[in-house]
Amino acid sequence: MMKNKVSYIGLGYIGLPTAVLTAKSGFETFGYDIDKDKIFQISKGDISINEPFLKEELNKVLELGYLNVSTSLIESEIYVVVVPTPLVKNNKPDISIVKSSIANIIPILKEGDLIIIESTCPVLTTEKMLKYIYQERPELDSLIYMAYCPERVLPGNILYELVNNDRIVGGINEKSSDMAKLFYSNFVEGQIHITDSKTAEMCKLTENSARDTQIAFANELSIICDEADINVWELIELANKHPRVNILSPGIGVGGHCIAVDPWFLVADYPDNAKLIKHVRETNTYKTSWCLEKIFKARNEFIAKENRDPTIACMGLAYKPDVDDLRESPAVKIVRSLVSSDCKILISEPNIQYHKEFKLVSIEDALTNADIIVWLVGHNQYLNKTSNEYKIQFDFCGLKKYKI
Repeated sequence: MMKNKVSYIGLGYIGLPTAVLTAKSGFETFGYDIDKDKIFQISKGDISINEPFLKEELNKVLELGYLNVSTSLIESEIYVVVVPTPLVKNNKPDISIVKSSIANIIPILKEGDLIIIESTCPVLTTEKMLKYIYQERPELDSLIYMAYCPERVLPGNILYELVNNDRIVGGINEKSSDMAKLFYSNFVEGQIHITDSKTAEMCKLTENSARDTQIAFANELSIICDEADINVWELIELANKHPRVNILSPGIGVGGHCIAVDPWFLVADYPDNAKLIKHVRETNTYKTSWCLEKIFKARNEFIAKENRDPTIACMGLAYKPDVDDLRESPAVKIVRSLVSSDCKILISEPNIQYHKEFKLVSIEDALTNADIIVWLVGHNQYLNKTSNEYKIQFDFCGLKKYKI
């Protein structure tokens, strides 16, 4: 026997996997997205997301009729909003897509329905959306339920972590929290922790701001070590032998839809007090520019010595190792800057077959034909790849443990 109807608004990296798990757990599940091409692709059991087991699980629930996807929103008992909240001018968060999603739900809402927002949001967004609903449908005042329930998953392991990670549930009242907890308990095996909606919103932003801070320390340390002519990889390995020290590995900045974006939500709303958080964001952004400066300097020195423009191999485009996710990727920003400066480049990204903006080449072609090799992303496919030791190389991701 099928459980309540659930409609997912947004079928991206999080919405689609969660909808699949919901359908598997026995809910009559509907997926809604405004992207007609995406809906057509998903309805055929095909996906552009490179996520282990997702395609197989999607096809199972489609064949059983447990999941249906459409560009029309279906009336349900539970609505889950999983849409983007991008940054706009001056790094201000834009919740207009969340609000438009709520607007689409409002005409079909009825007494007893539950709305869950999973999208990353500024603090108090859930309460604002509830007021918006009551403004449009005053007869529903105190008769519907609403909660904020952020995800905390790692791309490449999403299905496992959606099930096994602990979950934060923040309702606008106790009954809303209880209903949201009951819903997630159908497929979440981790602990489900109840709080209020604004604390849940703050928790999501806090988690990613904390991670941003840890990365910024490592990135700033790598710049200091470069100036001091110290191998930062050896230094971190030695420092981490202290029983209470755990320094992360530096990189070329921070990417992905969460860590590179979420801290700005706090800076925007609390500019007088989020000073460290702002500095951290600026530090990680600067690290990308610093890496570019190193590449340009090497290029100019090569031209002066060899009287020709070098070919630069850019190894990796994804925002982190072993995924196909390019959102907010600092590697993409570096490659774009090199292209705009008319550099001769070869681009390797083994986790994607095609990129609409860049021509991709094989790992071997990139390493063989380059004068300068820039290790941007530490993909596993690069681990055992060697190149001429006399070539100029920049190990920005610790793949080879060279001095930067």
